[in-house]
Amino acid sequence: MPNYTNVAIGGKTMTMKSRPFGSSKHAVSVIGQGTWYVDRGDRKDAIAALRRGVDLGMTHIDTAEMYGDAEQVIAEAIAGRRDDIFLVSKVLPSNASRRGTITACERSLARLNTDRLDCYLLHWRGSYPLDETVAAFEELASAGKIRSWGVSNFDTDDLNELLAVAGKGKIACNQVLYHLQERAIEHAVIPWCAQYGVAVVAYSPFGHNDFPSPRSKAGQAVADHRRRAWRIGSPGRPELSDAPGLRVRDPKAASQEHAADNAAAANLTLGENEIAALDQAFPRGPKPRGLPML
Repeated sequence: MPNYTNVAIGGKTMTMKSRPFGSSKHAVSVIGQGTWYVDRGDRKDAIAALRRGVDLGMTHIDTAEMYGDAEQVIAEAIAGRRDDIFLVSKVLPSNASRRGTITACERSLARLNTDRLDCYLLHWRGSYPLDETVAAFEELASAGKIRSWGVSNFDTDDLNELLAVAGKGKIACNQVLYHLQERAIEHAVIPWCAQYGVAVVAYSPFGHNDFPSPRSKAGQAVADHRRRAWRIGSPGRPELSDAPGLRVRDPKAASQEHAADNAAAANLTLGENEIAALDQAFPRGPKPRGLPML
């Protein structure tokens, strides 16, 4: 069941929902803050936007060693507020041997200026055996350097292999590409995660610089039916709302106003007619041969 926290936006009170994050047992905000490319713009603006997002209840902050200087930007943004944050980073597949995973995690901890991660992910499947990466995750957890671990961009074949290695109750989350134009995870990944208690985290929820213009027919359908509520938890979609910890990891906010706009999405709920209109404008389509990813 979700928990609720009241926060203020522009003199109005809104509610930020949080849900259990898979096997981690932590309650985490249903809308988080992504940090890919956060180091490319004005650093002060990025820090201010992240801080504003935290103030508004978006305490799930996601990053990765691949994201350049993002971890250092986050370190400055969360200084003095570490205990308020659910902090996630990722190891590159090229570093995901047992020793390489531990070394990569320690580098991330140093850049983030923290002694632990709340969740640590394998960014995508690589050439190292999963048992090596899982052994490293468990060693890091025993040392108190991570509190939980998960994966990103895993389809069901990889998830089944991972489950066989790790056992039930170990995988906290699977972070996957998910937006109105890319609904592949609805076919098998979401049901799999629901079955095994794995949180589903959606990245690039508005696509990656290619979402329909609001002036187009498809784009207008999104605007008309409040696209920001898509998949945050709406009636009439049990195959989605039953997935444990289903949440949106919003794109990075370029400003404090953008952060507030993202946070306000938590108060939107889609009705059955709105969901039907979106399904018509953006059909799920057939199951692809492979899981799409960025």
